Amino acid sequence: MNGIDLNSDMGESFGRWKLGDDEALLAVVSSANVACGFHAGDPSVMLRTLEVAGSRGVAVGAHVAYHDLAGFGRRYIDVTPAELKADVMYQIAALEGLAHAVGTGVRYVKPHGALYNRIVHDEAQASAVVDAIRCVDPSLGVLTQPGAVVGRLAADAGLRVFHEAFADRAYNPDGTLVSRRLPGAVIADPVAVAARVLRMATRHEVEAIDGSVVTLDADSVCVHGDSPSAVAMARAVRAHLEAEGIEVHAFAADRETKRHDSDRASGYGASNPEASDAMHGGVLPPIGRRP
Repeated sequence: MNGIDLNSDMGESFGRWKLGDDEALLAVVSSANVACGFHAGDPSVMLRTLEVAGSRGVAVGAHVAYHDLAGFGRRYIDVTPAELKADVMYQIAALEGLAHAVGTGVRYVKPHGALYNRIVHDEAQASAVVDAIRCVDPSLGVLTQPGAVVGRLAADAGLRVFHEAFADRAYNPDGTLVSRRLPGAVIADPVAVAARVLRMATRHEVEAIDGSVVTLDADSVCVHGDSPSAVAMARAVRAHLEAEGIEVHAFAADRETKRHDSDRASGYGASNPEASDAMHGGVLPPIGRRP
C-alpha cells in the first residue's frame, strides 16, 4: 500500500466555547469531517472551518449527527426514520451551501457518535441516512467502518462507500469499537497511535483490546479532533507513515459530482434519484478555493 487518508473531526466549537485546534490539524490531515450544527458547531464555526480546509486543499465531509448538542451527539436519540432522514438532509444541505459560498465543496458524509455506531447494525436508521444522502446529493461518498449495515445499503443504492479505521480508539475482537465508558477505550499516546496506524496501513490489521488481531482494510484513518493530544497524534501518525514511504492523500479528492454550477442557483438536490441524475453531470474542480 502506498497511500492512505487521514481524517479528523472538525468545527466542533460553539459560540465562545472552543474545542480542538482545527487550524493546526488542517495542516496535517487530508480530510475534515465538519460538524453541521446538530452535535456541535455553529454557522460561523462551520464557515471558518470550510474556509481554512479549502485554502489548504483538505477534502470536506459532512459530519452529521443526532440533534444532541448537550450530549455531543453521543447519546442514542429515539427518532423515527422519517425524522432522521429530514435531519440528515438538513445538515448536508447546510454544509454544502456554506461550502459553495467559500468556493469549496463537500465530498462525503460521515455520521458521528451514537448515529455512527447505531447504523453499523440498525437497518431502519441506516436506510434513513442513505435515503437522505441520495435525495440531497447522490454524488457524495459514505465513510463508515468495514462491515457496517449502512455501507451495504449505501452500496446497494449506488453510493460510493469508503471504510475507515480509528487511530486512537480500542477495538473489540469483533471489529467494533470499545465503548467510551470502559477503561482503555481511548488511546492518547502519540507514539503508540502512530505505530497502530502504520500496522493498519501496511498489514491491514489492529490488535484488539483482548490481544487478538482484527483484520482491517481501510481507505482512511481517523484521529479524533477533540482528544487533548489530537494534533501531536496526527503529526506523529503522518510523520511515521511518510517515513515508511506511505503517502497521505484524501480518499475522496477526485470524486465526480453531478452538479452544474448553473444548477446550484436552483437548489442542491432533488426529491428523487431520477431528478437528481437529470440535473447533474459535471466534475468538481480540484479541492481548494475556486478562482
